[in-house]
Amino acid sequence: MVAIALATGEPMPGLPTLGLALLAGLLAVAGILGLYTGLAVGRMGVVAPVTGVIAATLPVIVGLVTEGWPGGEVVAGIALALAAVILVSRSADPGGRRSGIEYALLGGIGLGLFNIAVGAFPEHRVAWPLAVIKAGSLVPIVALVILGRRPWRVPRPVRPALLATAGLDLAGNGLYILATQAGRLDVAATLSSLYPVTTVILAVIVLRERVTLSHLLGIIMAAVAVALIAGGSAAPVG
Repeated sequence: MVAIALATGEPMPGLPTLGLALLAGLLAVAGILGLYTGLAVGRMGVVAPVTGVIAATLPVIVGLVTEGWPGGEVVAGIALALAAVILVSRSADPGGRRSGIEYALLGGIGLGLFNIAVGAFPEHRVAWPLAVIKAGSLVPIVALVILGRRPWRVPRPVRPALLATAGLDLAGNGLYILATQAGRLDVAATLSSLYPVTTVILAVIVLRERVTLSHLLGIIMAAVAVALIAGGSAAPVG
């Protein structure tokens, strides 16, 4: 991201934006750790939808307060999208396993506040804030590895997938920043919260997993939600 910033001549943002980016990096780590820990020790059918809905709801509330209510189509699309996240994240729960709801709350709040912080970046500032976000995320991760005496070497067979994931993560973060700068925070946050739909679709296509009725209904609802939000965002609000 530093190389991209230098190559494109992106101006260095001011200290408030850099501080906000650093905070966003810390929030991202809190959100991801909460989500992944919850998935590891709790039930996916609880952790995934709770995290996704909270992460989308917090910026939606902020967007409604700061930018006012969007058109009726957008409101309906947001409601459908939140329902779709719940449906596609559902899975069979093994008996006797703890819910992991406390980690889901941490993950949802962390990712939701991250979405809000990123939405406050000034326009035409993407590469420098992203560089600071990733640097800020690195500090607590390194601290956890050192203090927890955890292995830090990545197995060689995993490295290509790791690099690909890092590139996709950067692209997703960058496009989300651009989306918040081009339109409404609540719309950008809601559409980005539909990532579980993509995961389910890829699991069906690539891993040949069976799609359940709730997954299929969630995918259909997500498609309708995207169409409603896109149509409502393009139309002028009277």
